[in-house]
Amino acid sequence: MWQRGAGGSELVRVLPDGCMDVIHYAGQLLVAGPDTTAKLGVSEGARTYTAIRFAPGTAPGLLGVSADELRDQRVPLSALWPSARVRRLTELLDEAADPARQLEAAFARNDKPDEPWVGAVVDRLRAHRPVSEIAVDVGLSERQLHRRGLQLFGYGLKTLSRILRVNAALDLARGGMPFGLVAVSSGYADQAHLSREVKALAGAPLREVIR
Repeated sequence: MWQRGAGGSELVRVLPDGCMDVIHYAGQLLVAGPDTTAKLGVSEGARTYTAIRFAPGTAPGLLGVSADELRDQRVPLSALWPSARVRRLTELLDEAADPARQLEAAFARNDKPDEPWVGAVVDRLRAHRPVSEIAVDVGLSERQLHRRGLQLFGYGLKTLSRILRVNAALDLARGGMPFGLVAVSSGYADQAHLSREVKALAGAPLREVIR
């Protein structure tokens, strides 16, 4: 869950992280699909944004849509759910004293749990395990894992691995770790490799992204 109130217009860089969001603002509900590259937008002054963020692989079951259909997209929730249902939820959020709590309650899990291997796959990708080994671990062929990855994550596991690795590296860099050590700790060949990956996914140099 996240909430942001803007006191003035500002340029916002949203980095790909493998997650999906449902965002409420100005009487609207919007679904942000899994991104492959950074998105730039303007956060308008005096507007409050409230959102619920779903970890990789967890949103498609709740939203009723394959993640790859929303890749790099921003779509109204009414495009996925019945308009009357979305209208009622929007009215509740508009009038709620605590819209963050109301939004979280609206998406409380009450259906079948996620496929049991989703969390294991993400954990192994964060540990830099190769896709071939992960497929063996979870009892799927690489072809099956790729197909289900598209449906649940929005892209193949190699792309998700790149995204998770860059985000982990950026966290270390924001914490003050020297870039060369960040590269080694995150499994990159060297600092130049790290810089190329950040530029490719974030659309800006490493120093600019972390400031």
